[in-house]
Amino acid sequence: MCAVLLFCALTIELHGQSGPSDGQKDAVLLTHLSLEQLGNLEVVTASKEPEQIWRTAAAITVISQQEIRRSGVTSIPEALRLAPGVEVGRVSATTWAIGIRGLESNLSKSVLVLVDGRSVFTPFFSGVFWDQQDVVLEDIDRIEVIRGPGGTIWGPNAVNGVINIITKSAKDTHGTLVSIVAGDVDRVVAAARYGGGNSKGFDYRIFAKGFDRGPEFHPDNDNYDQWYQARGGFRMDWGSSERDNFTVQGDMYKGDSPRKAGIGSLNPPQVGQFLTADDQISGGDLLARWRRNLDNGSDIYLQAYFDRTIRTGLVYGEGRSTFDFDFLYRLKMGERNKVSVGAGLRWSPYSFEQTNQGVDILPHQATDHNHSAFLQDEIDLVPKRLSLTLGMKLEHNNFSGFDAQPTARVLWTPREHQTFWAAVTRAVTTPSRLEEGFNLQGVASVTPLIIVRVSGNPQFRSESLVGYEGGYRQLWGKSAYLDLAVFHNAYNNLQSFGSPVVTVEPTPAPPRTVLNIPYANDIAGATDGFEIAPTWSPLQRWRLAGSYSFVTTGLHASNGTSNISSTGSIQTYEGSTPRHQFEIRSYLTLPRSFEFDSTYRYYTSLPGQSLAGYQTADVRVGWNVRALQFSVTGQNLLQPSHYEWGTGDPNIPPVGIRRAIYGRVVWTSSR
Repeated sequence: MCAVLLFCALTIELHGQSGPSDGQKDAVLLTHLSLEQLGNLEVVTASKEPEQIWRTAAAITVISQQEIRRSGVTSIPEALRLAPGVEVGRVSATTWAIGIRGLESNLSKSVLVLVDGRSVFTPFFSGVFWDQQDVVLEDIDRIEVIRGPGGTIWGPNAVNGVINIITKSAKDTHGTLVSIVAGDVDRVVAAARYGGGNSKGFDYRIFAKGFDRGPEFHPDNDNYDQWYQARGGFRMDWGSSERDNFTVQGDMYKGDSPRKAGIGSLNPPQVGQFLTADDQISGGDLLARWRRNLDNGSDIYLQAYFDRTIRTGLVYGEGRSTFDFDFLYRLKMGERNKVSVGAGLRWSPYSFEQTNQGVDILPHQATDHNHSAFLQDEIDLVPKRLSLTLGMKLEHNNFSGFDAQPTARVLWTPREHQTFWAAVTRAVTTPSRLEEGFNLQGVASVTPLIIVRVSGNPQFRSESLVGYEGGYRQLWGKSAYLDLAVFHNAYNNLQSFGSPVVTVEPTPAPPRTVLNIPYANDIAGATDGFEIAPTWSPLQRWRLAGSYSFVTTGLHASNGTSNISSTGSIQTYEGSTPRHQFEIRSYLTLPRSFEFDSTYRYYTSLPGQSLAGYQTADVRVGWNVRALQFSVTGQNLLQPSHYEWGTGDPNIPPVGIRRAIYGRVVWTSSR
């Protein structure tokens, strides 16, 4: 069906008699230039400083605002599917499992996620709560995705990659915007934004957003995962001169996030029952950033932010405040050296509330902290042709102590719009409160009374990676672009389970047999693979973009008991990453300001989640007329529903991701 629609749309494009409108010409020009100048885009995630993609010795992908808009996505996790090598599995309406180059997990443990440079990684559960991450999609300037370790630049937990969601400058959002989405799964997603400024370089915007999303498909008809959220915030930018730029931004949010959880009782003993745990989530953040440009290409960067998160429910409650300071000074020394010196401090007090007898984390109140120092030297061996970058991040945290994360990167640009690069980097995932102070107890049998206890390990070590990677990118003329990357990631000290210990506890009554299972670091091994992402514009109004990713995993355990659980085991690690992942997208601009966009995706099976492979397709039809944008999007069209990820418990059936349709109206009025 998609192929037929695409053929019909292309026929209209080739034989339509009407000339393009001014708005359509702008859209065509933007699409054309974004391909021609793809390598000239400036990115900041690879080095915290603006640099062209051609000068970046890393596997970096930029998801533009145009791609987000024309893909028809309604959330940040869905937008990440546009990047090669990023594995996105939707668990339910509220939850996604996201990984890069393997080790995919519900909380994206091995990926560092940033919003305008602010880390949203929680040291409580060592990961990202994706249900708390949201912005007005129309205000996203781009999403930069680094595939591969970025620990030298960004510090802990940037192991398999870095995702940086970068919003537009306030000077680019003057006027009013109203966006409304209405459909069967995304029932209502509404956003409003207003921005302005003055002639002295001061610009601002304020925004509000809310949504009500329906449940996905549940074989047992227990539609527990419908949810809502409301959010509001602001951004102010001030360029007082050519030398100084200031940014202050923040937001607040509140909502719920329902999920299934096993709720049991230890006193009196009762086997757990699966109930809906409707977590209440709220929080806010405030960020300030200053950049000063000095003489001879040197500059200073200083950023500070405060982040407050609260999450309470039937299983636990947690409140956390995070204070973060980041400083970077780049000094150009001579004609061939640019030295970067930096330092960082993160201080994060938290409070844990035990709301269930079987789940506890100790201590209930404490402060997590991390401080670091950074040094990097960029050396032009052959000016504008060959460069070498050597860097080191030294840090200390309250969990595992001292860690070093070095990197060496080489970049060769033999001609304009052609780049070869290679890198070797060490990165670490620091332990979390979950791995050090966790205590989970459940009743396996009432008669006789058998208790299973999973406990944290105060001696849990940092999980480490040494990544070897290389890549090639080239632009051919104005119509074709290719990005290729290969990698070998060697892991050590991956989270597993230690040897079970059986004990008998006579008190409190009644006597019980306890199976004690501690956390351990007994799994190591490697992943290998490659990603290829071509882009081709056969016509000025038509672009095709695709990607293919291949990952193979080989792990081993130093302890034979490391595979006793459905999580933290070799089978789970190896079987929770699609070996083959393929996507092709078509963006077609038609006469009279119409757009026809389609996407096809294919993922192979996930044995670790007991799920078969799947394929699906999305189609979007849009029409732009003056200040209005209309579009209708159909998602997951090839079947009524499909499964992308397991629930983490064999007793809870997986949730099917439904076929969906929705309409979107966006009105903008510039000042």
